[in-house]
Amino acid sequence: MDNLPPSPVPPKTDFDPFAITRADSALLKYYFLVSLLAGPAFPLAFVPLLFKYETLRYRFDESGVSMSWGILFRRETYLTYRRIQDIHLTRNLLQRWMGLATVSVQTASGSATPEMSIDGVLAADQLRDFLYSQMRGAKGETAGLQASAVEAASPSAGTPDEALVLLREIRDELRRWSAAGGPR
Repeated sequence: MDNLPPSPVPPKTDFDPFAITRADSALLKYYFLVSLLAGPAFPLAFVPLLFKYETLRYRFDESGVSMSWGILFRRETYLTYRRIQDIHLTRNLLQRWMGLATVSVQTASGSATPEMSIDGVLAADQLRDFLYSQMRGAKGETAGLQASAVEAASPSAGTPDEALVLLREIRDELRRWSAAGGPR
């Protein structure tokens, strides 16, 4: 028994999306490196990205996710989980090297661009999985609420519905009509 290899221990997942409120500092480094590609226009490229990084805030709650940023023009986006249609995770070469990714959340708004792009989260895979589970849970919850509403609106099991009674009468009349060889 002492010679057995140790049993594999599942990895701990300390991922808590509700604790995410700001982008990781690696995003600022990424913005700096991307702005360097602008050459002499570095300040023009970096300053807006610096302001975005400094003002970027996230909030995850039970019903959705909120994102806000901006100084002069403040942008705020709030998406409920039930509105989410699809989630994409993208990483360019520099983002992969820095451990970053962009989680793009799309809704059925008809826009070609994502409704929300979550940048600067190091645990992007876990965030994507969390959003998928919340999206599916919200849709299942909605379906459950709709089914319970239909059950509440329908008559009890012992009392036949009026439409069902009428359909049975029509069926029986058609059977009598076809057995008699035509209309009476």
